[in-house]
Amino acid sequence: MTARFPRKNETEPELTTRHALFLDFDGTLAPLQDDPDTVFLPVGGADQLRILAKDLDGALILISGRSIQDLSARTPNDLWRAGGHGQDICRPGEPPATSADDAPSELREAVSREVQQHDGVRIENKGRVIAVHYRQNPSVGPTLATSLSNISDEADGYAFQHGKMVIELKPRGANKGLALKSIMTQAPFEGRLPIMVGDDTTDEDAMKAAQELGGLGIKVGAGETCARYRFDDTDSVWNWLKGQLNEHT
Repeated sequence: MTARFPRKNETEPELTTRHALFLDFDGTLAPLQDDPDTVFLPVGGADQLRILAKDLDGALILISGRSIQDLSARTPNDLWRAGGHGQDICRPGEPPATSADDAPSELREAVSREVQQHDGVRIENKGRVIAVHYRQNPSVGPTLATSLSNISDEADGYAFQHGKMVIELKPRGANKGLALKSIMTQAPFEGRLPIMVGDDTTDEDAMKAAQELGGLGIKVGAGETCARYRFDDTDSVWNWLKGQLNEHT
């Protein structure tokens, strides 16, 4: 079937067999939580993703800031998975490495010293990526951002990024947009039109990349975005995905 994108007065994009689908995890497929360890796919979600991947001849990938080990523990391993903002990729059926590389010890220690000064702030270990969550104490956000930005500036090869109640220090090459463009050169993604669905700052690079390649982005939730479409929340994402299954192939 020839792919088409919706007219401007249509509220949802149409997914066809000419597309490749890129899905963020936290805040897109599963609601954000104060404790990231408690985030999982909804009941039945794994099977729905498998069905949709089959409809797309395998051209579906989960792309997350989580380490590939963490992402693989929460999602079906018979799907494509990209962890660490696209640094580490597993093909369907491919297990992740048994352990993740860590950020430099000096950087981890500097971030830990800063976090210890604030109540309700925690560090999430994402391998080479360090995530600092302050959802339980939003008032410290500006102070944390300034301090962690300074720490990042002093770290060789690292960049600072501010998301939804989270600040990440990540390797400069850890970029979902670069990852999307690279993945789109591989089978079964090559020659398709990418659709990127995400909720946070880290997803904007991938949305922009998808649209540069003739596809589109879908923003989940509030906030400024380059995406052409917007869904209200994770439930809206799942309702859209369910509506696409076997309907436009």
